[in-house]
Amino acid sequence: MNLFNLAGKVAVVTGGNGGIGLAMAEGIASLGANVVIAGRDVAKAMTALAALRALDVKAEFVSADVTKKSECVGLISQAENLFGRVDILVNNAGTSVRKMPQDFTEEEWHHVMDTNLTSAFLCSQAAYHAMKKVGGGKMINIGSMMSLFGAPYATPYASSKGGIVQMTRALATAWAKDNIQVNAVLPGWIDTDLTRRARQQVNGLQESVEKRTPEGRWGTPRDMSGVAAFLASEASNFVTGTAIPVDGGFSIAM
Repeated sequence: MNLFNLAGKVAVVTGGNGGIGLAMAEGIASLGANVVIAGRDVAKAMTALAALRALDVKAEFVSADVTKKSECVGLISQAENLFGRVDILVNNAGTSVRKMPQDFTEEEWHHVMDTNLTSAFLCSQAAYHAMKKVGGGKMINIGSMMSLFGAPYATPYASSKGGIVQMTRALATAWAKDNIQVNAVLPGWIDTDLTRRARQQVNGLQESVEKRTPEGRWGTPRDMSGVAAFLASEASNFVTGTAIPVDGGFSIAM
């Protein structure tokens, strides 16, 4: 059995033009899947496409605002038009605003919630119909350590990522009969553009993360590749509704 063979499969990765999204796209592409990355930064997307195509798969970019239902439907439709099917969806698009809770505006709350949680639901809805047509599929939702615990400067972010876990469980139970497995990944402190901004805004964050993390380091985007490959492949066919931390032990350390 070759449980990790994704040849002939097609993956859609939102926010796949950099950071964790690109690393997960590379993990899936390394097993032979063709990939569609979605985002709004065209320059970053061109660099990402080059990296994916170097893995000897086909890769395309679709510009989409995944907070809008029509564009989520359009994204999945374009992926089907490009490659004939959709088997894998990675809901990775995300953002954060760091403030104390009393200082958030209503617009900032909705921006974070819509980007992190609503987009994942809308893309999952759209992908469901495509996956059902081909007999099943895999959905991977990107949560966070903040799915498990809070932080004073991340109220909407933590709320959205907690919602990701509960949405994952609900979709997993709803769509198991359609052979669609839905799981969440909870990244720890990964060295990305988003967390570099956090280190600029939160004094001592670099050192405190290294001290608390049993592995003694920040994660790299590449650390996310393997879990994406597992959850996208047949190796995870009886795994659904889970939330897997990938954090070097941060969430279990005292």
